[in-house]
Amino acid sequence: MVDVPVLVLNQNYEPLNVCNVRRAFVLIDRGKAEVLEHADGVLRTPNRVFRLPSVIRLVYMIKRPRPEVKLTRREIFLRDNYTCQYCGTRTRDLTVDHVVPRHRGGKHVWENVVSACKACNHRKANRTPEEAGMKLIRPPRRPRANARYLVAQYQPQSEWLKFIPEWELSDD
Repeated sequence: MVDVPVLVLNQNYEPLNVCNVRRAFVLIDRGKAEVLEHADGVLRTPNRVFRLPSVIRLVYMIKRPRPEVKLTRREIFLRDNYTCQYCGTRTRDLTVDHVVPRHRGGKHVWENVVSACKACNHRKANRTPEEAGMKLIRPPRRPRANARYLVAQYQPQSEWLKFIPEWELSDD
């Protein structure tokens, strides 16, 4: 029961991170957080029974820089919505293409990598899109880390949905 994930919100209801039930109880007990939503289940002690928290909110504001999205294949495909950036085909069978090829000085950075289907990546080969006579649907950019990204590794709890609306819009 202590490994149940708990969504932690900043004072302004912005998602900060996810902690376990034990950490949530410590924050609540010390008066640093309040419970907004409860999960199914209870934690029993010899003298008391506590409902498990699912969402807590800190009573003070935490100022910290927003984390950056890691440059991985999965994140590139998510940014591009699993769509080839040359022909517009939506598929799960994609490759990562460097707009300016690495052997020509192109870097492995957000602004130089796109999702491409195998046919388009093969057609472009080791050329720039202009040299290959191809055009990008949209220029690549660094995505911002939204609330969904902050808690993406956890199974979404139904109590979290009103605090992370991006999950309801997702089809992944």
